[in-house]
Amino acid sequence: MKILIIEDDKLIVQSIKSILKEHYSIDASYDGEEGLFMARQNIYDLLILDVMLPSLNGYEILKILRKEHIDTPTLFLTAKDSVEDKVKGLKIGADDYIVKPFHIEELKVRIEALLRRTGSLCSPDILMYKEIELNIKNREIYIKGEKLNIQVKLFDLLDYLISNKEAILTKEQIFDRVWGFESDTTINIVEVYMHKLRKILAGYDCDKYVKTIRGIGYMLKAGEDKNV
Repeated sequence: MKILIIEDDKLIVQSIKSILKEHYSIDASYDGEEGLFMARQNIYDLLILDVMLPSLNGYEILKILRKEHIDTPTLFLTAKDSVEDKVKGLKIGADDYIVKPFHIEELKVRIEALLRRTGSLCSPDILMYKEIELNIKNREIYIKGEKLNIQVKLFDLLDYLISNKEAILTKEQIFDRVWGFESDTTINIVEVYMHKLRKILAGYDCDKYVKTIRGIGYMLKAGEDKNV
């Protein structure tokens, strides 16, 4: 699961990362505008958001995201501790609000509770689409009952496609989710790995499920036409 932290205090970010990195993939931004750009990719399971940020404050970021129908669960982490501040944050769409200074264990529990409430922690260990089965816990893949050995990124790619089946995913979303913002490679890697994935699936007549949405990205959907 991926979490985005938008917080300008680097010590706080490093502290949170050190606690959460065993269970979550963490991205961070120290600037409001950059953080908004990252959050807009809509690839995160949770957003941890400070209020007072350079260039764009947390309230403005969340307002924009909710206006664009990006409903990523959001937890405000801020020094603004008045009742009015909390009410404002919750009214514009925040799901929880923690005041600095905070105990890292409380943050951890709040994150888990928030993800359970929004359904993210209730994801099954087994993901299935047609004849394709992924065991998320053991990171195993079976197609028509046969176990396959595939590269880590191919597994992650198929996981993301199945988790968002019948929804269009842009190349940018796929790249940011599977490879991450800090990757040294380029977005062209998405096409390379899609080709690899299709080649593997073709051996089981399952490549027909991976659709290319011209000029946009890809989608996992039943049907014979590979191009939409």
